[in-house]
Amino acid sequence: MAPRMLLARHGQTAWSLSGKHTGRTDVPLLDEGRQGAKLLGERLHRPPYDGVPDVEVRTSPLVRARETCELAGFGERAQPWDTLMEWHYGAYEGLTPEEIRADRPGWLIWRDGVPEGESLAEVTARADEAVAWARSADRDVLVFAHGHILRSIGARWLGLPIDFAARIRLNPTSLSVLGWAYGEPAVESWNDLGHLAG
Repeated sequence: MAPRMLLARHGQTAWSLSGKHTGRTDVPLLDEGRQGAKLLGERLHRPPYDGVPDVEVRTSPLVRARETCELAGFGERAQPWDTLMEWHYGAYEGLTPEEIRADRPGWLIWRDGVPEGESLAEVTARADEAVAWARSADRDVLVFAHGHILRSIGARWLGLPIDFAARIRLNPTSLSVLGWAYGEPAVESWNDLGHLAG
């Protein structure tokens, strides 16, 4: 069986709610984020996932991802992995896109990057490392991480440059599945929020 990669974005935080770039700042989940993480866990423990008993689980070590993983019921199975940390936004940490564009009109992170933080090439390399790990054995994997690094992983799974990630939105507490179609890397589902609807 060709391995699939299940992507779980962390639950809602005050910074994700306001649109602030949250890289390495360790912002905790809101109550809404904690509830969403529990609902995500319930979904992953029902068919067709049935607790994904054979998957390898990894999580970003940042508290918002780690807590989402724990509340979803995978904390004891998860290995923290720095590769899954969010983009290091450097001078743009804590700023919204609107605040950045007031100084840099037309700015787009996927094209223009960030000053004093990670380059596009460095984020691409981390995404490639995660994809290579996911494909390294005949088992599915489940990762808990952050919006921009997961979007980057989605782009690189498809063999596309990470600027493609500008076109694939990813909400807090979403579930996405990267898999295969006719032997080629494919998106099975993306930004699925069905578990939040009850």
